[in-house]
Amino acid sequence: MMRPFVHRVLQQEDLNFILTNRIPRQLLTRFMGWFSTIEQPVVRDLSIAALQYFAGDLQLHEARKSRFRSLHDCFTRELKDDVRPLDHRPGVIVSPCDGIVGASGRIRAGELVQAKGMTYALDDLVGDASIVERYRDGIYVTLRLTAGMYHRFHAPADGAVREVRYISGDVWNVNPIALARVARLFCKNERAVIPLVLEGSSESVVLVPVAAILVACIELGFLGAPLDLKYRGPNLIACDRRFRKGDELGYFRHGSTIIVLGSPGLSLCEGVIQGTRIRMGEALLDHRTAPGPSGTR
Repeated sequence: MMRPFVHRVLQQEDLNFILTNRIPRQLLTRFMGWFSTIEQPVVRDLSIAALQYFAGDLQLHEARKSRFRSLHDCFTRELKDDVRPLDHRPGVIVSPCDGIVGASGRIRAGELVQAKGMTYALDDLVGDASIVERYRDGIYVTLRLTAGMYHRFHAPADGAVREVRYISGDVWNVNPIALARVARLFCKNERAVIPLVLEGSSESVVLVPVAAILVACIELGFLGAPLDLKYRGPNLIACDRRFRKGDELGYFRHGSTIIVLGSPGLSLCEGVIQGTRIRMGEALLDHRTAPGPSGTR
């Protein structure tokens, strides 16, 4: 009785994977980057209507403005004040973005879980030996942004960013189907590595925004230049910017993923489990009651 249903589900997953990955990914991403900026009213309105139809979680009533110049303007919308209240409890590090919690837990000897037992190396993800040494036994949370979600991301705590590492790469889809099939997917895609030195604490976090198909642009407002497929600047970008908890860091041009790395003294907050939705500003990590490296994944 179950075989036809299972076969049908597998066929649907195969079709989804083929349609979103076995195509000219970078060409389609460049095209979508151009198309999304068209401000012609008919194109704009039809595009936003399609987004509303296919993205069931689009909450435009939260946006600061009610009319958008283009599909891109809708994707990168700002929110009204106070619709994402911050958890200001001392020791709490908040989610930098809206998202769905994916794999998370304790990093084991520099290895993180991608999906269904597939792992990848921290070194491959960040390309920085000092970060690998610091976070080898730390904590991590994978936050997946869907197409309809709020796409800006923010400082999870008070702290300073002194450098950003840009790693050019591919634009595989980062949905659960692809994560279960493409080994080391996060290490293949275009991404940025943003270490945040926490104010008044010996702990620290690293944000790794990962781009994907249709998304290959990570805008970090404090750098002044977009990190995308056309970027030809230095891979290690020095800066010295201080942020308060909740300050905007940047945005994706669509939905994608942010991997949050925490130093070994941090732990996951209660309720941060795979499949749950979290909003920017809600409690994510905590260094008030952190377990040692023996914590479970």
